[in-house]
Amino acid sequence: MTQPSAPTLSALLWPMNWALPEGVQALCTTRRGGVSNAPFDGLNLGDHVGDDPRAVAQNRALLQAQLSGARPVFLTQVHGVDVAEVHASTPDGTRADACITQDVQVACTIMVADCLPALFTDDAGRVVAAAHAGWRGLAAGVLEQTVRAVCAQAGVAPERVRVWLGPCIGPDAFEVGDDVRDAFFAEGYFKPHPLRPHKWLADLAGLARFRLQALGVVAVAGNDSSQAWCTVSQQSRLFSYRRDSTTGRFAVCIWRT
Repeated sequence: MTQPSAPTLSALLWPMNWALPEGVQALCTTRRGGVSNAPFDGLNLGDHVGDDPRAVAQNRALLQAQLSGARPVFLTQVHGVDVAEVHASTPDGTRADACITQDVQVACTIMVADCLPALFTDDAGRVVAAAHAGWRGLAAGVLEQTVRAVCAQAGVAPERVRVWLGPCIGPDAFEVGDDVRDAFFAEGYFKPHPLRPHKWLADLAGLARFRLQALGVVAVAGNDSSQAWCTVSQQSRLFSYRRDSTTGRFAVCIWRT
């Protein structure tokens, strides 16, 4: 009997269900596939987490093979708000928490393992961008900075920006203190922890949608704050720092063809 072939990496990617303009492509990896051993198994794309550098390099090569010739630019993410303009010559390791390009075959890339990844384009596909939004970056305005950069480079209003929110820690798993709650003025996205006084459960994706809508962005797809999008609960599919501490990173990419 013929054995079934192993699934291709493309079959193991996170489903996007995002209407993209012509000439723009995007993807979100999972932990499935790849060559890394536990606790980084399998498609770990982070070179800063203690994994074998040879495995990370091989995993990144597997990712690049899915990008139709585009080059992923990996950032050093520091929970800030800087938006780096990236090109084919931009070195990996550029310090920023968001990136943007009008160039073709350059993939804006963000790595996460609980923080919220966000992808951006305008409705004509002139510009693509990606952002890393943990609670610090979200509160400081990384999404706002990225939307403004897209609007400036594409020459459009926020109403013509499209955003996709990827998997992140969900509202039943993201325990925070008063400091995090006080950093936002959005009461509806925090609920009291049922067991721990003075602790809250925060809806990170909901906070992102709230802030994007306040900017005038109306086309927001992806993460709807349901458990299906929660990195902590999706142990077999997604990396989670909050769940495992020592773990890998998955990535989102968007590029112009």
